[in-house]
Amino acid sequence: MSGEPPVFIVDDDPAVCDSLAVLLKASGFGVETFESATQFLASGGAARHGCLIADIRMPDMDGLALQEELARRGALLAVIIVTGHGDVPLAVRAMKAGAVDFLEKPFDEESLMFSVRRAAETISSAGNRIAALQDGRARLADLTKREREVLDLVVAGRANKVIAHELGISPRTVELHRARVMDKMNARTVADLVRLSLLVNG
Repeated sequence: MSGEPPVFIVDDDPAVCDSLAVLLKASGFGVETFESATQFLASGGAARHGCLIADIRMPDMDGLALQEELARRGALLAVIIVTGHGDVPLAVRAMKAGAVDFLEKPFDEESLMFSVRRAAETISSAGNRIAALQDGRARLADLTKREREVLDLVVAGRANKVIAHELGISPRTVELHRARVMDKMNARTVADLVRLSLLVNG
């Protein structure tokens, strides 16, 4: 698949690096792996162009700190953050700071490729942001007050049980509202909801 941007994987778990590299190489992407953020920076990472997949939790420099350092150096990389379930609020911070997407563990091959292709599109074209903004605002306006409350809490990283407690409704009702929100916002994942919310709310 010629013309695909290179993908750089930064994760302190060699097994994760290897498995991601195998999947991406099989789809035609050039891949380089790094065991730490400092190793990536030392390799001239800030001057590279392509897609960066970085784990949010690493011992020497975490994914957020790496993203911030790359931004400080003016790097032109589309960043995807890999996160554990409890790190969703951190991933939201990363997206506010310019990350293209986040992948919540455990993720499957389809989710990985979807995110990487989205990043590739971001690199090759800025896309039609105005149309996306108008569409997002229209979808948001279609939500009921309760659905909007559920959306805001999901984006904030709250679990269904916590949302239920905060809104004084049952977890089952939260699930129903959440499903309707996903449908109305045309979102496949929580990351999609976060992206749409950030796009519309700035």
